[in-house]
Amino acid sequence: MSTRYHARSAEGKWQKVWNERQSFRTLDPAEATGKPKYYVLEMFPYPSGKIHMGHVRNYTMGDVVARFKRARGHNVLHPMGWDAFGMPAENAAIERQIHPATWTWDNIASMRDQLKAMGLAIDWQREFATCDPAYYRHEQALFLDFLDKGFVTRKKSQVNWDPVDNTVLANEQVIDGRGWRSGALVERRELTQWFLKITDMADELIAGLDTLERWPEKVRLMQRNWIGKSEGARVFWPLEGVPQEPDYKLEVFTTRPDTLFGASFCALSPGHPLTQKLAAGNPDLAAFVRECEQTGTSEVAIETAEKRGFRLDIEASHPFDPTRKVPVFVANFVLMDYGTGAIFGCPAHDQRDLDFARKYDLTVTPVVAPKDQTADELDSFVNSFATRIEAFTEEGVAINSHFLDGLGTIEAKRAAIEKLESLGAGKGTIQFRLRDWGISRQRYWGCPIPVIHCPDCGVVPVPRDQLPVELPQDVTFDKPGNPLDRHPGWKHVPCPACGKPAQRETDTFDTFVDSSWYFARFCSPKSDNPFDRAAADYWLPVDQYIGGIEHAILHLLYSRYFTRAMKECDLLGLAEPFDSLFTQGMVTHETFRDADGQWVFPEDVRLADGRASDIRTGAPVTVGPAEKMSKSKKNVVDPAAIIDQYGADTARWFILSDSPPERDIQWTDAGAESAWRFTNRFWRLVAENVESLPPAGTPAPGEAGEHALPLLRAAHKALDAITNDFDALRFNRAVARIYELANAIAAFKAQGAEDNHALREALEIMVLAAAPMMPHLAEEAWGLLGHDILVVDTPWPVVNPALLVDDSVTIGVQVNGKLRDTLTIAPDAGKADVEKAALALEKIIKAIDGKPVRKLIVVPGKIVNIVV
Repeated sequence: MSTRYHARSAEGKWQKVWNERQSFRTLDPAEATGKPKYYVLEMFPYPSGKIHMGHVRNYTMGDVVARFKRARGHNVLHPMGWDAFGMPAENAAIERQIHPATWTWDNIASMRDQLKAMGLAIDWQREFATCDPAYYRHEQALFLDFLDKGFVTRKKSQVNWDPVDNTVLANEQVIDGRGWRSGALVERRELTQWFLKITDMADELIAGLDTLERWPEKVRLMQRNWIGKSEGARVFWPLEGVPQEPDYKLEVFTTRPDTLFGASFCALSPGHPLTQKLAAGNPDLAAFVRECEQTGTSEVAIETAEKRGFRLDIEASHPFDPTRKVPVFVANFVLMDYGTGAIFGCPAHDQRDLDFARKYDLTVTPVVAPKDQTADELDSFVNSFATRIEAFTEEGVAINSHFLDGLGTIEAKRAAIEKLESLGAGKGTIQFRLRDWGISRQRYWGCPIPVIHCPDCGVVPVPRDQLPVELPQDVTFDKPGNPLDRHPGWKHVPCPACGKPAQRETDTFDTFVDSSWYFARFCSPKSDNPFDRAAADYWLPVDQYIGGIEHAILHLLYSRYFTRAMKECDLLGLAEPFDSLFTQGMVTHETFRDADGQWVFPEDVRLADGRASDIRTGAPVTVGPAEKMSKSKKNVVDPAAIIDQYGADTARWFILSDSPPERDIQWTDAGAESAWRFTNRFWRLVAENVESLPPAGTPAPGEAGEHALPLLRAAHKALDAITNDFDALRFNRAVARIYELANAIAAFKAQGAEDNHALREALEIMVLAAAPMMPHLAEEAWGLLGHDILVVDTPWPVVNPALLVDDSVTIGVQVNGKLRDTLTIAPDAGKADVEKAALALEKIIKAIDGKPVRKLIVVPGKIVNIVV
């Protein structure tokens, strides 16, 4: 019997067996009578062409859960698909002269093979790609459902526009004010876009977070802050100097009406209608607006930009005191899409406003002070604002605010709103930071939006019997912009309503739309509808969803919105798609640079005698810190190479073993080697003992002997702990339990014990408990142990509760609160026996030193404290 494990041949063999037997086919509800359902899903990948170590970690974790739940008797749904639309495919089309569809499907085929090589327990019969018309026809149908329900709107919005690529860029694609691909200065343009009215469900989305008890609190907080519910007031500022509009009132939203007496200016967004009107007759203002348009539209881009303003020949009258005037600016930091596109500035209590006031020499009046200050402290606080560069942003007590003076912040807000409403100068309201979801993209490789624009009828939905609206294949990428716009025939169609010449919508959906309902499609991927309602009711919500923290906001928030929208359309019966969410940490690796500062791949680096050098040149290499694996820094490790060298199980074992799954893990060659050594040790423990074992299924002749009990206790304690660890996704702890059990088995053999029934039981528990993590090795070992039934078809072993109880416990013995010795005694020993045994310990006798015992406290099973 070979004592070396041959991973490559074993893994290929078992993957073939699982495939032939359809071991991971999901049972239809009718077939699964008596089995509870369990739906485990990892966020599906973009088909870039190669899996990376982040994929290995993500999908290994989900696979452990799927295999464990299957062994525990659940009907498991564990599918895989491809988030296949997006800009990278168009970039490949330009750079490599290949059609995006060809590039995408080739990558899918390659990545499918790589994922299968990991031995994942996936039902591949449910596989789909979002770029397949068979998928996106249903997405188009859902859009029409939403359109009918009033969930969709079309309106003008400011976007990041790349003037070279002639396309809209996401905020994340604007780097230092330039397009991420073209390098052109980005412009802020106003385009007509399609939106999903997610803001209509903002309150529901916030309230729903309280029901997600099995989500990380960090993620729930991130979503709560992103939605950003703010209670405040809309305040009306009469303006003087607006051409042709003497009664113009500027509407401003504020969350701090208690600071109105500290106002020193009002500011408009560059996109505000009044700004646009004034710029039409003011070349200098128009030039300033154009400069502002070269900044991205994201809050980060605007907040980090230098605060700049253009002073208008307009003044605003204070809503509480019309005789008090403040100047009005157009400012580059005011967002048109939040609130009303206008603000009042209170520099003493807002850092952005203070920076702006200092730059333009505006008044800074403190109107909120810390509570419980003495008169001298208050004078000092107020006087500090003559030169102060940090705003006071905490709550406190109102000062310099007339009728508000002396009120706490919360009371002052209420009083200010009541006063505004009584004067007709404003009203209390609620505002959300969340904006409607813009789903239009000016690109080819996406799902076509199923509407037609008719000069007479306006926007007309594509008739449902004409879905899908498929992308044309004969497109070219030789010019910038959207190929659908310049296609000679695709967009020209008759209007479905009147029959006159009309044009298709040439925008395509944001790819977040594709991933906002895919989890429901997996429930019935061959359905003629987006999904079968009965199947969705059976499988949803997803019991365990796994993915990166980087998707904590947009993807998860959009999926929650989409689920609610589908419920409103009577397509689903639930509001939350994911019952439990787990966000795994990243995989990191050391970074390497040569003398010129160029990044070097790990496989090109030799580490020896504490020095690093380039294998190709021999030149020294600088070792940098471990960072997230990325192609740009070349600190990547190819999973295919690791699997080829060590096998998939070793890669899986290491990726699970080194760190708690929610934390980052550093990939090291030494760690991979260590995992490989344990893989072989595991195999040897079985192979070297199998010939001495009784046949599989042979009952033990009687109760275990004295020498066997410690091994059986170790095995069942490990099994109990691993069961709990898997339930709690503590994979690294489960790995540690397997190590401990392997050590106990080795120690049992080293002692010369010969109870081979106990040895078989321990080995079988070790194999079955390790199977979700190292499935190929487990199948090979299980077969070697003489079993005809596959591990994947074997129920999870049952813990014997009697073996979880120790025949002795070790407790501490203290004298006057200081630990002096330990006592090993039967767990059911009485109080008198424990006292007697403790007082008889040699170290305790010495510590007492003849002094009288005043009190003796026994905490059963834990500690004895002797007071002398």
